[in-house]
Parts: sequence; structure tokens; C-alpha cells
Amino acid sequence: MKSDSLPALFALQGRVIWALMMRELHTRFGRDNLGFLWIVGEPILFCAGVAIVWSAIRPAHEHGLPTTAIVITGYVPLTMWRHSVARSVLAFEANGSLLFHRQVIPLDIIIARIILEVVGTLWAGLLVGGGAIILGFMKPPENYGLLYLGLFYQIAFCFGCALIIAPLSERSEFVEKSLTILMYLSLPLSGAFAMVDWIPQHYRWILLLSPSVEGIEMIRGGQFGYVARAHYDIVYTTWINFLLILIGISLTLRAKKYIHIQ
Repeated sequence: MKSDSLPALFALQGRVIWALMMRELHTRFGRDNLGFLWIVGEPILFCAGVAIVWSAIRPAHEHGLPTTAIVITGYVPLTMWRHSVARSVLAFEANGSLLFHRQVIPLDIIIARIILEVVGTLWAGLLVGGGAIILGFMKPPENYGLLYLGLFYQIAFCFGCALIIAPLSERSEFVEKSLTILMYLSLPLSGAFAMVDWIPQHYRWILLLSPSVEGIEMIRGGQFGYVARAHYDIVYTTWINFLLILIGISLTLRAKKYIHIQ
């Protein structure tokens, strides 16, 4: 019986997270028709809209790379990060009543929300990128392994940020109110619209401190191959994302006493 306790615990928490995901979908998009498809539709509108506008107003190629592919490989992971962080603000307060159930913990709530945002954005990126490939605006990836690795690190970064922001927004109104401004100010450090190789060499180290830049550089390296001259450090990216997630889990596990249930 004891040997089955740990797998049984994981299975229970998996069912809890699944139930929270279904509740989140119903709360956000309703139970009627196909409203839940907006979890994919929203990021599609963002990513496709930006890709169409940039492709229309910018040259067909930037630094020898197709503009449409640059935008899609940058804006999809950026959208994933922005949506994940935005949905983490006061996530525990919004679902505070569920914490009366013994099986539900704050970590389950944030995991459920981030899974939805990540899955929705990945599907949106697949559909927008696939459409661009079919229409001839970009080519299939050169290195799928590196592209998937970049997506993995970007997901880890989103998860780490959400785990940190969720409990901090419960503790501090300043974090809650200023987060939107801080997210906009951080766009130049996201790596979404420029590659590290495009900026002067003595400034590159600043961008490479950002886990988002590291992940997007890998994604573009996988998409374009050696032509992109991507810059990244897998060891650094692994450790910084691990540290963010560790700090986030520590804050989240202690967040319950700061949650104000409306």
C-alpha cells in the first residue's frame, strides 16, 4: 500500500489540476457551443495579426531572414509569456474558495492556468506557422530538436515567472498594479523582435541575461539553422529557469496565508 501512495498522490493531483483546467475554461469562455476554442483563438488573433501587419509594412527580409518567420518565432513565445504572467495575477484570490477543499493547493491553481495558456499558445503558433509555411511566407524548421528545446525553456520561464508573480500579487498591490507597465518596459529585453547577433557586441551580454532571449534564440536557431547565428547558453538557461521555478514554488507554497477570499 505504501509503495502505491506516491503514484496515487500524483494521480490525485493530476485529476485536481484537470478539474481546475475545465473550471477555468468554463469560467472564462462559458459552457455553450465552442467557446472554449477561444483559448486558441485569442493567441491566434494576436500572433496572426502582428505577423500580417509586420509583413505588410516591413521589408520581406531583415538581416537575411524572412520577416514573417522572424515575427512568428518571436511573437508566439512572447504571447505565451505575457498571457501566462497576466493570468497569474491574483490567481489564488480568484480561486480562493476552492482552497477549502483539502486536495486543492495554490500550486494546483497556477499549474492549471499556465497549462491552458501554454497549450493555447502552442496550438496558435502551430496553426499560424503552418499557415505561413503553406502560403510560402516561411519555410519548415531546419532543426526541430533545437526549436523544441527553445520552446521547452520558454515554457519553463513562463512557469517560473507565473509562480513568482502569483504569490507576490497577493502580498503587494504595487506588484498587481505595476505589472502591466513593467511587462511593456521589458519588451526590448524579450528577444521577440530582434536577435542578439543584430546588436553591437558589447551590449549582447545584457540581452543574454534574459531567459526569454535564450529560449527565443534557440527557437530561431531551430527555425533558420546556421543562417540565424543564434546566441544561447544551455547551461545558464537551465540554471536560471530552475532557480526561478524553485523560488516560485517556495513563494507559492507559503501564499495561502496572504490570500483574501472575496
